[in-house]
Amino acid sequence: MPELPEVETVRRGLAPALTGRRIARVDLRRPDLRFPFPPDFAMRIEGRRIEELGRRAKYLLLHLEGGLSLVVHLGMSGSLRVEEAIAGADSFHYERAKDPRHDHVIMNLDDGKSMTYNDPRRFGFMNLVARDEMDASPMFRDLGPEPMGAAFDAACLARALAGRQTPLKAALLDQRVVAGLGNIYVCEALNRARLSPQRIAATLARRDGTAGQRAERLVHAVKEVLAEAIEAGGSSLRDYVRSDGTLGMFQHAFRVYDRLDAPCPTPGCRGTVRRIVQAGRSTFYCPECQR
Repeated sequence: MPELPEVETVRRGLAPALTGRRIARVDLRRPDLRFPFPPDFAMRIEGRRIEELGRRAKYLLLHLEGGLSLVVHLGMSGSLRVEEAIAGADSFHYERAKDPRHDHVIMNLDDGKSMTYNDPRRFGFMNLVARDEMDASPMFRDLGPEPMGAAFDAACLARALAGRQTPLKAALLDQRVVAGLGNIYVCEALNRARLSPQRIAATLARRDGTAGQRAERLVHAVKEVLAEAIEAGGSSLRDYVRSDGTLGMFQHAFRVYDRLDAPCPTPGCRGTVRRIVQAGRSTFYCPECQR
């Protein structure tokens, strides 16, 4: 499933082509994705101008004129591409690697281009939310802070983890603690912070609930790995591609994820990467330096 860096990469790729454009016509190829489309979905967004593209956690947000926001979740295999409706291409042209049978939503824009949502597994979905009611909507009301934002600091993390007896990795995957983190980047951040995924989450807070050095290291590692992943265009493992059809490159910089038995890259560490299963998910880490 695309995580925060992948969704942010898609947002940055689409924004120049979509911002200011008007949705002229919507072609729904089926009545649902993971969930049914909202009632009168096409009619409610046709004719509206796309004012801004945003992101919250793993959700892509198309803020439309009139205070309505189109919320897009890519699920496991969803992708968005912008292409010319006539012969010719620009930097956002998508060289078809996706089966057009899975083109489920096509939005024709007022400049002759179209944006297509392709999703072979149909785990993604689209919804419409009033922009001024977004924070209170069921999708967003329980989300934690954005990890790249100033609000996410060591004190914030310590407060969220205080008293939690679950493994640290499981706590970080809880979207109520911090929004947008997924399996790959939690594994990578924990290795950089030299913290075991099996450590009890509450140990990152002192007895009085304040942040210790472990929380400081982890927040720094989370922000660092996300920034590097976004710069690299995200990670392409199975279905994910950028909005221009190219692959993300951060998978070539993985320290531990999917690197079973490889030497730990931490300077001075002689350990090797191990894999365990936590809550049905693969966890990669170095038992030698991650404590």
